[in-house]
Amino acid sequence: MEIRHAEPADLERMMEIYAQARRFMADHGNPNQWGPTCWPPRALVEQDIARRRSYLCVADGRVVGAFFFDVGGHVEPGYDRIEDGCWRGSDTYGVVHRLASDGSVPGVGTCCLHWAFAQCGHLRVDTHGDNVVMQRLLTKLGFAHCGTIYVEEDNDPRLAYEL
Repeated sequence: MEIRHAEPADLERMMEIYAQARRFMADHGNPNQWGPTCWPPRALVEQDIARRRSYLCVADGRVVGAFFFDVGGHVEPGYDRIEDGCWRGSDTYGVVHRLASDGSVPGVGTCCLHWAFAQCGHLRVDTHGDNVVMQRLLTKLGFAHCGTIYVEEDNDPRLAYEL
């Protein structure tokens, strides 16, 4: 699998992948993370693409996954306040959001997270408490659960992880 920047021509495929991910999450006990708000909204994905922060996972020439990635010292304002714990590092970090797969190829999440870690050597990720699939992936890849954060799109707490 390879990772590449998303382009405007990829938008429809990305929205299909996000729709499929919402169905998968709902079917696996996580209907609230993206479902009620139809997350992520098209305008946000368009903005991510324009800012060159949207990436695709490609297998055999087919787009099979999508995610947001950015690096900096303050790239996720929601991470400034963490409850019930603390971040392990305070240096520049990468953040992965909106990670989704179409389900056709195993290992997309692992590939995307390995790639993101290789870019910066320090990642932070959050997920909904009902997203057991993502929690298992993060634990398997060596991420440490660091506490609880809150995001702008809803009032549900998120489990914060760091590698």
